Amino acid sequence: MPARFVILAHSGHGPLHYDLMLQQGDALATWQFEADPTTVDSSGLPGRRIAGHRTAYLDYEGPVSGGRGEVRRTEAGTWEPTETAEDCWRFALTGRRIDGRYELRRDREQANTWTLRRLS
Repeated sequence: MPARFVILAHSGHGPLHYDLMLQQGDALATWQFEADPTTVDSSGLPGRRIAGHRTAYLDYEGPVSGGRGEVRRTEAGTWEPTETAEDCWRFALTGRRIDGRYELRRDREQANTWTLRRLS
């Protein structure tokens, strides 16, 4: 069975941002972006890798503990990795609004900076 993904809009704790979460077993590998990842094209969208999250966020909408704002799901579906290395993840996403092949590549000079690109 393919793993799940979710994109959450996180508001009320700093500027609005979007979290792309990819299920890996019992955790969610997570990247944060200033713009909605469903709009990304081949020119790319810069973001940063953040701490993983619990899989409960795959289905959660509402307040975040500790007064850290609220999240709402903007997209959800399944993902399938095609290549996963330390500094480059390639995968297919299948959701309601997003469907295609994507790449997350880490910047070699700024280790916490990643770029999401649509491949096809």
